[in-house]
Amino acid sequence: MSIIEAIILGIVQGLTEFLPVSSSGHIELGTVLLGVQSKDNLLFSVVVHSATALSTIVVFRKDIAQLFMGLFKFKWNDEVIYISKLLLSMVPVGLIGVFYKDQIEAFFGGDVLLVGFMLLLTATLLAMTYYAKKQGGKVTYPKAFIIGMAQAIAILPGISRSGATIATSLLIGVEKERAARFSFLMVLLPIIGASLLEVKDFIEQPSLGSGISGMALFLGFIAAFTSGLLACQWMISIVKKGKLIYFSIYCFIVGIIAIITALT
Repeated sequence: MSIIEAIILGIVQGLTEFLPVSSSGHIELGTVLLGVQSKDNLLFSVVVHSATALSTIVVFRKDIAQLFMGLFKFKWNDEVIYISKLLLSMVPVGLIGVFYKDQIEAFFGGDVLLVGFMLLLTATLLAMTYYAKKQGGKVTYPKAFIIGMAQAIAILPGISRSGATIATSLLIGVEKERAARFSFLMVLLPIIGASLLEVKDFIEQPSLGSGISGMALFLGFIAAFTSGLLACQWMISIVKKGKLIYFSIYCFIVGIIAIITALT
């Protein structure tokens, strides 16, 4: 992987991790277009995912600090209740990640046709929010689990994690700003957990990171962190304004192009 390719893929990862267009799908398409074999660059995957996790922490640093302050009061307060809902939402994706890791990895082999169809599914889900009733509901325990199920399904390349979780939240009546906040905070531990698993795999097979230089890793990290920081803040504004329909159109167009490309 060259420095230019690392920067491009870093930017793609950072932008698409938060914008509802599927980071995994775009990374799959990007690696195919650039001729980069992502399976041979496990270390790069660890680096860019860590960068996007860090950008989330920076954007929500005040919220995270407040949650920790409430947690260490050792009382059943609002912060502890919120954290318990976040943990509940992580159960579905955690179970899939632990017990079906090999099966999930099988989907990440440059299957452009699969990515195309999943992008169409993302487009449909985002479009449905346009007709969702405007409600100001909170995230309850049942809703947290439902949102968590959406996140688990979004493991498939082409289904946007942020798109699936935010759209699901809006469709079940969660207020827009609360939906965005919960969606971004709930992904922190799964991203960190996935990165740790990738670190474990890299330690066991260090050759999987041998095809990329230290400079490429560094610039890929900076590109993913910077673009992720901007995308996260932008996405919060987009959700508040109810502009997800535009991303639905984008996902539909890219999905159709991917399908046509795969079949020709």
